[in-house]
Amino acid sequence: MNAPRKAPSFELLEIAGPAGKLECLRLDSALETLRGIALVAHPNPTEGGTFTNKIVHTLAKTLSRLGYVAYCPNLRGVGNSEGEHSRGKEEPDDMAAVLAFARAAHPEAGKLVLAGFSFGTYVQSQLRARLGDDEVEGMILVGPATSRYSDFPPVPADTLVIHGEEDEVVALASVFDWARPQQLPVIVVPGVGHFFHGRLMQLGEIVDRQWRLRG
Repeated sequence: MNAPRKAPSFELLEIAGPAGKLECLRLDSALETLRGIALVAHPNPTEGGTFTNKIVHTLAKTLSRLGYVAYCPNLRGVGNSEGEHSRGKEEPDDMAAVLAFARAAHPEAGKLVLAGFSFGTYVQSQLRARLGDDEVEGMILVGPATSRYSDFPPVPADTLVIHGEEDEVVALASVFDWARPQQLPVIVVPGVGHFFHGRLMQLGEIVDRQWRLRG
């Protein structure tokens, strides 16, 4: 029976990365049966983004309740992680190292979800381009930073994209310009800015509902 258990708490780990150690938060599955691994990438560190971000934690907790073990690293140069921030060019290598660690720790976990917020969506979209379709169950991109990176990659058609109508960091029009050629749907949350202030519970509910529809 895939029953819920006591809500897990975040655990701090150190993972060997290509530029040195990476500090990482891990949140175990809240279900008895492990559905898969979720990697969650933080927003722009030059503007204060770290693995303590509330949207990062909302995504991790929501995915934990859905049966995933969530890994939320501080990428290179952030917090106590070693290396230097590279504006998303080398951070996908960090995330790949976290993925390798997670797969070794959970060999029974067959499914992988890549999730990210803002800068983290750029990192995850690059990592997704490296992985095979049989390796990734899906992606969750919140506030994709499409206007900040001219080489923001296209993503698979089943990617869950969520954006605030009143995003003051990444204009909604920019997200539509990126999504339109891909015919990629975007869930727009009315009256919400980039950081979903006061609406984090709603964000979690959207992710939970959309993911459960996948079965």
